[in-house]
Amino acid sequence: MPAETRKSLGQYLLERNLLSREQLQTALNEARKQGIFLRQSLAKMNLVKEEHLLDYLENELGIPRMDLSSYDSDPVLQKLVPERLARKHMLLPVFKISNILTVAMVDPLDIIALDEVKMASGCEVEAVASPESQILDAIDKYYPMGRMVESHDLSADEPRDVDFMAETGKPVAAEEGPIVKLVNALMTQAMRENASDIHIEPEETCIRVRIRVDGMLRDVGTHPKALHSSIVSRIKVVSEMDISERRVPQDGRFKVSLEGKELDLRVSTCPTIHGENVVIRILRKDALVLSLDSIGMSARDLVLVQGMIARPHGMLLVTGPTGSGKTTTLYSCLNAINNPNRNVVTLEDPVEYRLPYVRQTQVDPEAGLTFARGLRSFLRQDPDVIMLGEIRDSETAEIAIRSALTGHMMLSTLHTNDAPSSLARLLDMGIDPFLVSSSIIGVIAQRLLRGVCEKCKEPEVVRPEVLLRLGMRAAEDQFVRGAGCKACNGTGLKGRLPVFEVLQVDDEVRGMIAQRASFEAIGQAARRSGMRTLRDDALDKARRGLTTLGEVSRVTGEDPEAVREVAA
Repeated sequence: MPAETRKSLGQYLLERNLLSREQLQTALNEARKQGIFLRQSLAKMNLVKEEHLLDYLENELGIPRMDLSSYDSDPVLQKLVPERLARKHMLLPVFKISNILTVAMVDPLDIIALDEVKMASGCEVEAVASPESQILDAIDKYYPMGRMVESHDLSADEPRDVDFMAETGKPVAAEEGPIVKLVNALMTQAMRENASDIHIEPEETCIRVRIRVDGMLRDVGTHPKALHSSIVSRIKVVSEMDISERRVPQDGRFKVSLEGKELDLRVSTCPTIHGENVVIRILRKDALVLSLDSIGMSARDLVLVQGMIARPHGMLLVTGPTGSGKTTTLYSCLNAINNPNRNVVTLEDPVEYRLPYVRQTQVDPEAGLTFARGLRSFLRQDPDVIMLGEIRDSETAEIAIRSALTGHMMLSTLHTNDAPSSLARLLDMGIDPFLVSSSIIGVIAQRLLRGVCEKCKEPEVVRPEVLLRLGMRAAEDQFVRGAGCKACNGTGLKGRLPVFEVLQVDDEVRGMIAQRASFEAIGQAARRSGMRTLRDDALDKARRGLTTLGEVSRVTGEDPEAVREVAA
C-alpha cells in the first residue's frame, strides 16, 4: 500500500470503533512518557486486542500474518538465531529461501531486533507477524535447553536461586556445571507454570521432557540423548538414590527452595528399553488446602462429611484415580479432627505432607514394613484416629475394618470408579458383608476437572435438544467457555477444581450390603436418599460458570455426543 494512503494506527482503530479517543490519548501520553511506540503502549495497557494490532499490520502496512499453531520448525533454522536473541525480542525463524531468512515476530517493526538477527544469521531478514502466545510456545518447543548445555552457553537468564536439600534436611552441595543448570531450569519452568509433575522420558534418539499442568501432559522440549545419564545422575544425587543402579526402579525425594518458595519433590525412576524414565511429583506446601470447607464440596456434602468424621469410630473411604485429589481430602479430614487430645497416626506411601500432633510413618516393603504389618503395630500404639494411605489387598482391608469396629476412626483410600462400587469392591476382596456394613460409615468419590480461564471466559450457546439430553432447562441454564488467551496457553481452561460424590451408609444401604446387592442397586438407593453423583456435581459447577461442558464430559465420561454438539 502506498505510504500516502496508509492510515496511522490510532486512526485505524478509531475508525473501526476499537478504541475511544480518550483511550487513544491515554495511550499516547503513556507512550511519550515511557519513550515507546503507540502499539507497544496499547499492548502494555491491554486497551486493544492483539488480533486487532495484527490486522493493522497486515491491512495497512502489508506485513503478512502467520499462524504458528500448526507450524513445524526446521532445526537448522534455530542454529541461525540463538535462543537468547529469540527470547529477548520474541521472535522465531520460520523458513529460509536462498539467503533470505523469514522470522515471525510480535513486533515486526522492531528494526533493532531485525538488525541483530541479520548480524547473527548472516542473512537478509524479512518479518511476518504472529501472536505473542504462539511465538513463546514455539520458542519453548523448538529451543530445547540441551543445545545450550552442549555448548556450555547457559546465560544469565538461567535461575540462580535453586537450593536443593536432601530428605534429611541437609543442604546438597551447590554446583555450577551445565547439567546442574539444566535441571535447575527444568524445576524453575515447572514451578512457574504451576506443574504437578515433570516427566523425563528417554527415546531412541533424544530425551523428551513433558510437564503435567492442570492434569494434562504437554511437551516442553527435547534434549540430546547424550545428556540422559548426566541428567538422571544429578536427580539421583539430590534424591539420595543409588546412581550406580539402573536396572531396577528406585524412589526418592528431596526439597528445593525456588524463588523463595519451598517445594517437596518425590522422584520415581523406572528402567525402559531406551534408559531410565524419571517422573518428579511436585508437592506444593503453599498450595495445599487443609480445610474441608475450602476444598469445593457442596453444602450438603460438607455437612455429611463433617458428621462422618465427628463419629468416634468407623471407616471413611476416599476413592478416585491417581491425581484426583484424594490426598488433599484425606489431609483436610485429618486436619478437621486433629487436636492435642487425640492420638492420630498415619501409614502412607509416601508421606506427602507433615502435620503437627500426627505420627506419620512411611511403608517400606523391602524392610518388611507393609500396610498390613504397620497397621497391626499401630493398634498397639493407643491410636484414636488412623489414616491408611491405601487399601491394596484383602489382608489390609480386613485389619482396617476390624480396627474400625473396635473403637478407632479409620480413614483410607480405595481405587474404584465411584462411591457405590467401593462397597462392592470390599466384598469382592473377600470381606464378610457383616463386617463391611458394620464398619463403613461413608465413601467419598472424587475427580479433578479444569476450570474455565477467567481472563477469556465468554458465554456459550447450547442447543435446546442438547440441554434436554443433559437433563437441563434451556430457559435457566447458562454455560461458559474459554476463548483461549496467553494466560491459559490458548486452552481456555486454567486451574483445577474437584467434583465429589458422597455416599452415606444409612440403614437401607447397610441392609443391601448385608444381602450382597450390586453396586448399581446400592447407587440407586443412595440417589433416592439424596446423593449427588460425580456427574451431578460437575454439571452444577458448569452451570455456575466454573468449568465447561467439555470438561464435564471428559472427566465423567458421559454425554460425549451432547458435548460435541455444543454450538460455539
